[in-house]
Amino acid sequence: QVQLVESGGGSVQAGGSLRLSCAASGASEYTYNNYYMAWFRQAPGKGREGVATIELDDSTSYADSVKGRFTISRDNAKKTLFLQMNSLKPEDTAMYYCAADTRWWLRLLPNYNYWGQGTQVTVSS
Repeated sequence: QVQLVESGGGSVQAGGSLRLSCAASGASEYTYNNYYMAWFRQAPGKGREGVATIELDDSTSYADSVKGRFTISRDNAKKTLFLQMNSLKPEDTAMYYCAADTRWWLRLLPNYNYWGQGTQVTVSS
């Protein structure tokens, strides 16, 4: 069973950048390499929204709302997932969560088995 811990959130002005990290523990590098990973976010009063996913071959997919601004990546040797967020907008304000699962078809569906505790991102205008 893998444990996930996010970090890197904070408060920025619109147009700024943040880089989120998600460190995994409790799994070997081999096991981690077989997890499909994703970032989700949840704003107050809203449902959990898929932001970006990365597959075992490092192919990626993004929600339309973040395409061209966010980049997901992973360092398997360090068992760490990243989300580089540029050109941030006030509507990006949310709690951001990383997630892991072995089921390839989940993509941006919020049905992943393993979740971190979240890191808050606040973007002011």
